[in-house]
Amino acid sequence: MLRMFKRLQLKDWLALLLILGTVIVQVYLDLRMPDFTVNITKGLQSKITKQDIWYNGGMMILCALGSMLMSMAASLLSTRLAANFSRRLRKEMYEHISKFSSAEMKTFSVSSLVTRITNDVVNVQMFIGFGLHVLLKAPITAIWAITKISATSVEWTTATLITVGVLVLTVGFVVIFALPKFKKIQKLTDNLNNATRENVSGVRVIRAFNAEDYQELKFEIANDEMTHNQLFATKAMGALMPVMTLCLSGLTLAIYWIAAILINKSVNPIERADIFSNMTAFTQYSIQVVMSFILLIVVFVLLPRGLVSSKRINEVLDCKITISDGDLNDKNIKEKGTIEFNNVSFKYPDGKNDVISNINFKVNKGETLAIIGATGSGKTTIIDLIPRFYDASKGEVKVDNIDVRKYHLEDLEKRVALVTQKACLFKGDIKSNVAYGDSNINIDKVKKSLKLSESTFVNSLPKGINNEVAQGGSNYSGGQKQRLSIARAIYKDAEIIIFDDSFSALDYQTDMKVRKNLKQELKDKTIVIVAQRIGTIRNADKILVLDKGQIVGNGTHKQLLKSCPLYKEIALSQLSKEEL
Repeated sequence: MLRMFKRLQLKDWLALLLILGTVIVQVYLDLRMPDFTVNITKGLQSKITKQDIWYNGGMMILCALGSMLMSMAASLLSTRLAANFSRRLRKEMYEHISKFSSAEMKTFSVSSLVTRITNDVVNVQMFIGFGLHVLLKAPITAIWAITKISATSVEWTTATLITVGVLVLTVGFVVIFALPKFKKIQKLTDNLNNATRENVSGVRVIRAFNAEDYQELKFEIANDEMTHNQLFATKAMGALMPVMTLCLSGLTLAIYWIAAILINKSVNPIERADIFSNMTAFTQYSIQVVMSFILLIVVFVLLPRGLVSSKRINEVLDCKITISDGDLNDKNIKEKGTIEFNNVSFKYPDGKNDVISNINFKVNKGETLAIIGATGSGKTTIIDLIPRFYDASKGEVKVDNIDVRKYHLEDLEKRVALVTQKACLFKGDIKSNVAYGDSNINIDKVKKSLKLSESTFVNSLPKGINNEVAQGGSNYSGGQKQRLSIARAIYKDAEIIIFDDSFSALDYQTDMKVRKNLKQELKDKTIVIVAQRIGTIRNADKILVLDKGQIVGNGTHKQLLKSCPLYKEIALSQLSKEEL
């Protein structure tokens, strides 16, 4: 939690000082009221005028009103501080997560990141908004009140300290037992979010396999485990309230009992009156002390969650980003549209063996490179190294004859357009998805991109390019989503366009038309195609055949049929000799 405060800005520290000032004034006004009570009580034992009562009573009212205003001001300031801080924290986390490479994304699950940026930030916000005010007020009130009462009576002071000691011990025991449960609750929240996300995103598969009961059981297990932990933690915290009530009532009773003993021992009427007056004031002071610790106990209810949440937030913010910007000046690059791999090998951060090894090839501007191979042969890994989703473990990956690690990430991303294996659409409309990232949408360019991707189905939609796209594109078929993703890559107008198995959901006729359009209209673009169909790649200028992370064939379709047994085997499994 202390590391969270390092993220406070100068204006936040000024707000904290202002909160501290209002709290000090509030405590001063609260502790002044018993003094006026003593004046009235002592006056009743002697001569007191109506004017004295009005004066002391009026001062008590003014102190109460002033205390209320200071409390409102402190609450308002702390709430604003918490809201602004949580807003910046969410923004910082979002920006940091958006810079994660694929390696960092594997460190956290999606559901965990969502929980951390929402639920965990809310827990920290609640602690700062309420707990910070109380954390400042409680010790100031307790110390100040104890200082004022310590000279009044040793017996009363001892009773107050014993009560405080009981409260502290009780809170200590509860926190020791409850804190581990609160830590577990946040992890269980991740599990619950993950189970919910699975049920929602995979609803079609669940229904197709009649697995509603199976998924419901998974959700119930996560839900019940979280409920049991919350009940234990809540019961532990609930035990504090009876103890607090007992301590407060017991202290009041102890003060009266001690006062009765002292008054009985005294034979002097004036001394008895002083004892009675001091008892009245001491009761108010002691209640202030105990209430301060009671408020601290309420903070301790929020503190465990705040501590756990701040630790989880720091884990995200402290996660080192492995892909960093280079310092290359974009204006000095003359070569355009080339890709080159020089002795490239790669293994994942948590892997032992290389996924690809000693990969060498070059693609010139305007050429089409195709990559084919068995599942797990390293096709997508090669694709991921070009836009720097990962960095090569060995060797160099070059774009426009420059090592990709030397580019500013933004400059590299401008050069590469990618259509992923799983078509990804965003909530909005077709127009905004095709022109994704462009604040000034060119309608003519959108329509041309849709035409080249053979997305003719858009014309038959009620609103055309303005037709709604649900989250993830769930209101479109797999083939439609792939064509819209291809249109998005075309719209970007990058010098390199990568298709990572992006034609798999298209029928053969549409596949052929899309590739024909790309060949005719995008002659100056460098195209990389990862595919399983021989028909999709047979007209490529170069074809790489991968097997177990190594290139076992490199050439044209006709060359590979003669020189690469694996390629020929794949081809014959899909087409007859006559078709080949």
